[in-house]
Amino acid sequence: MKDVADAAGVSLATVDRVLNRRKGVKSRTVDRVLKAAVALGYVEPEVQEQLGRSRPPNIAFLLPAGTNPYLRLLGEKVRAATETRLRDDAQLRCFFIESFDAAALAQAIRHHAGWADGVAFMAIDHPLVREAVEEVRQSGTRVVTIVSDLSHPSRDAYVGLDNQAAGRTAGLLLGRFCKHRAGSIALVAGSRSYRAHAEREMGFLGLMEEMFPEFRVIGMREGHDDRNENYAHAMELLKQHPDLVGIYNVGGSSDGIARALREKERVRDIVFIGHGLTADTRRLLIDGSMDVVINSDPDEVIRAALIAMAQDGPPRAAGGGIPFVKMDVIFRENIPMGV
Repeated sequence: MKDVADAAGVSLATVDRVLNRRKGVKSRTVDRVLKAAVALGYVEPEVQEQLGRSRPPNIAFLLPAGTNPYLRLLGEKVRAATETRLRDDAQLRCFFIESFDAAALAQAIRHHAGWADGVAFMAIDHPLVREAVEEVRQSGTRVVTIVSDLSHPSRDAYVGLDNQAAGRTAGLLLGRFCKHRAGSIALVAGSRSYRAHAEREMGFLGLMEEMFPEFRVIGMREGHDDRNENYAHAMELLKQHPDLVGIYNVGGSSDGIARALREKERVRDIVFIGHGLTADTRRLLIDGSMDVVINSDPDEVIRAALIAMAQDGPPRAAGGGIPFVKMDVIFRENIPMGV
């Protein structure tokens, strides 16, 4: 390899990158290294042809760590895909990052951009994250936000639901289900630092004000997608607001809220709507603890993110170029099989 490096006029590290098809080497340098390797008899001409082809991209998925079942399911789907992809397919890896920590996410984006051609991540809408995205995009790494977006188009694409429409859908369903009963309605979220949660809240509140002003909407509680925090918030809401008729969980870990409703025997008189069809929310729909789950198919999220990674051109606004992921509204009677 040292002889190849000397003959090509490059470093030993560059030869290593070329022979292992790693990122960061210009095409003309690849050609020079491979020609030198063939001339020295280090590789055969057919190997030169194989190594000279465009290599499949390396893609990192960064997801929040924690107890959110939907995000765990999404991570499992990515990791399962890594085991079934062919040699010439994009090479995927999935990493879980400290939840609700903008500095940790920004650091992870920079770190994984060192080896990955593209980074897909659930965005925390924070200056530290936006700055990291700007930096890695300038170095040529493609960036796609999934599930939750950034507030300005520094990324290449957003893949996920139209979250404001999701919030409005939840508001319409909850208002209709509770229409003939006066009372309070509560919101629980992971955190407003996720733009998806803030947009769902905005859509929900707008719809309730337009169509169901007779209900009193209680200010949103942040449970950080933790089942125990969500349980504690639900217990407090039930104690402080005996007229509670509905709960919309903007984030994940709905099992904590359902547990409180069961313990207080309020399952049948409180409408409960949440997000993410997983094994736990499927069970809650079947036993009646939840009424509606708004879902985006994790396989579709992964597929759309890979398509976005493969597209060239300038950054796109949400919904521009890459359509929003289809929103599924799931009740007990239409639960899809296989979840």
